[in-house]
Amino acid sequence: MQFTGKTVIITGAGKGIGRATAQLLAARGASVRAISRTKADLDSLGAGCTGIVADLSDPAAARRAMAEAGRADHLVNCAGTNVLESLIALSDAGYDTVMDINLRSALICAQDFARDRIAAGGGGVIVNVTSIAGHRGFADHVAYAASKAGLEGATRVMARELGPHGIRVAAIAPTVTMTELAAAAWSDPAKKDPMMARHPMGRFAEAEDVARAIALLLSDDAAMITGAVLPLDGGFLAV
Repeated sequence: MQFTGKTVIITGAGKGIGRATAQLLAARGASVRAISRTKADLDSLGAGCTGIVADLSDPAAARRAMAEAGRADHLVNCAGTNVLESLIALSDAGYDTVMDINLRSALICAQDFARDRIAAGGGGVIVNVTSIAGHRGFADHVAYAASKAGLEGATRVMARELGPHGIRVAAIAPTVTMTELAAAAWSDPAKKDPMMARHPMGRFAEAEDVARAIALLLSDDAAMITGAVLPLDGGFLAV
């Protein structure tokens, strides 16, 4: 799966899954427009990646970043965050932080991308990164789970509305992926070990595992995949 001649916008490209995806697609020939909050992270991405600094929790900043990125062939919504709070402890600030980045920014970026694609005659792919947290209940993940389940619902609506324009939309739902964000939630062996035992593959995902699956969904090999959610979970949801 090569992406020579393709331009891909990737949000959350400075760290974790977004970073791995940006570097993989650039290595496969894509021109990557990498959006992240931290300039140093963007500067270290390497060849093929053009950095755009933006705080996507701000709707106006998200729209400015998309305008700076310009017209692209594909969009990958990787930007995400988590605030570990139970339902009882859920704060307004925690809820807003998670929803603003995980859900609203993805909708804004998808909207602007789709408008540009339609103006160009259609075509292209959107991949939204969600989570198995939208399918199973994990303690202290109430806002995060709601944001990811909401993005999966939005993915299906996008596929329905954008399909007539030749735009495919899919989501990928990784299991625990070994990023800085995941380490905060799963570093305690009392939580990590029982969770890992529920994975038939016997391990959590690496960011590169998710990046390769995103590349598949973006490619022409996935030409009939739209409106779908691909679990990248090592079998977790199957058992």
